[in-house]
Amino acid sequence: MKRLLLSLILLLSLLVSVAAAGEALSNPRTMKFPELSFQIPQAERVVLDCGMPVYLLRDTELPIINMTAMVRVGSVYEPAAKSGLSGIAGVVMRSGGAGGVTAEAMDDELEFMASGVESGIGIDMGTVSLTSLKKNFSRTLQIFSHVLLSPDFNEKRLEIARRQTVESLRRQNDDPKEIADREISRAIYAGHPLADIPTFASVGAISRQDLVDFHRRFYRLDNMILSVSGDFDRTELLKELNSTFIAGKSRSALTLPEIPQPKQLFRSVLLYGKKDINQSVIRMGHLGLNKNNPDIYAVRLLDYILGGSFTSRLTMEIRTNRGLAYNVGSHFDIGRRFTGSFVAETETKAESTIKAINLMKSIIAGVTKEPVSDAELNAAREYMINSFMFSFTTPASIVSQRARLEYYGYPDGYLERYRDNIAKVTKADILEAARKHLKPDAFKLVVIGDAAKFDQPLATLGAVRELDLRLDIPKP
Repeated sequence: MKRLLLSLILLLSLLVSVAAAGEALSNPRTMKFPELSFQIPQAERVVLDCGMPVYLLRDTELPIINMTAMVRVGSVYEPAAKSGLSGIAGVVMRSGGAGGVTAEAMDDELEFMASGVESGIGIDMGTVSLTSLKKNFSRTLQIFSHVLLSPDFNEKRLEIARRQTVESLRRQNDDPKEIADREISRAIYAGHPLADIPTFASVGAISRQDLVDFHRRFYRLDNMILSVSGDFDRTELLKELNSTFIAGKSRSALTLPEIPQPKQLFRSVLLYGKKDINQSVIRMGHLGLNKNNPDIYAVRLLDYILGGSFTSRLTMEIRTNRGLAYNVGSHFDIGRRFTGSFVAETETKAESTIKAINLMKSIIAGVTKEPVSDAELNAAREYMINSFMFSFTTPASIVSQRARLEYYGYPDGYLERYRDNIAKVTKADILEAARKHLKPDAFKLVVIGDAAKFDQPLATLGAVRELDLRLDIPKP
């Protein structure tokens, strides 16, 4: 029986081989596919009675509702002497209880309902989010609104958050990559609030009243946008939202602090941090551009070609051809409210530090001298256009993205025109953008490692300023 089965298998294999021999083998490099068609999902925008914009997208696949409030707040608005205030406030809004409900009781109730409410504050946005089963939405919405508008800022929970922040400060120089990332950002944004970082002194100076005042100033109904997705009835949802978010007594007109844009000073700086390690961590860059710059589409493609993919110039030359690093790349972080940055990064063995730095600068300078190739442009363009759809993978991501566009003041039709704007970019556009927005001779350069092991003295690259990585840890 086994012999018969084996014979049948061999005969079948022979027949398949004969059939395949009569057909020309397909070459994946020459295969053609129909043009990708994708319609951008829409979300409905409504305005509550209190004046708050809300973006809605109904999805009945699962009995779940997601909600996010985006608040115009951020670490850029905190006093430098109390740097870290916004981050702690964002945590304790949720962890410190709200609306008179203790943190422990809130935790227990949310866990019982399988609901989630989270809060946080970043550089230029604060968020409070909700996830709930449809049947428990009303009660979860109440807790959500309390966390958003009336947090208790429990003193004990504040102290826990403070100690956690202090512990992170104690460990801030443990990872050389984290040091390099922090110091390149501080160098690029020197003199601007974006360069401020928490210290032991600033965290120790934060009081509960500081959190209360900071929250009261920014968390108001005329300073936020909601996004809601999931299995809801539109009429019932809007009724609940209007009964939950009610405009209170008249307050003074909202005025956000005026934060200037970072100064565009293309001036080189060389920073060195000594760490007894066998690998050097390298970061280099300078200020970039913001969302209102007409070059953003050319820069997106430049990103992919220069250092944003496995076939990028930096990766192919430094990693593949030279074997100098495992990780290497570059990225323009397009600023939304403030000017963004350009940063190139790698880690290499100490004995190839200067070689890797010079090679990176040379490759980056290369894109400012000659146009990219047709193959590079086509590959980047196809990737950007075809991967666009993955920005809309879930109803929550779709509706949140629509809300973010309004939050940051993007022009109407930005998403709808995005692929066409990418498709219009030419090699000349990329060359012009590279020449305008890349200044390798003016990079801020951060190197973390052991200079005694470098292939050449770091001073061959310019005047070196050594970073003081000692920590003035306060005594208990």
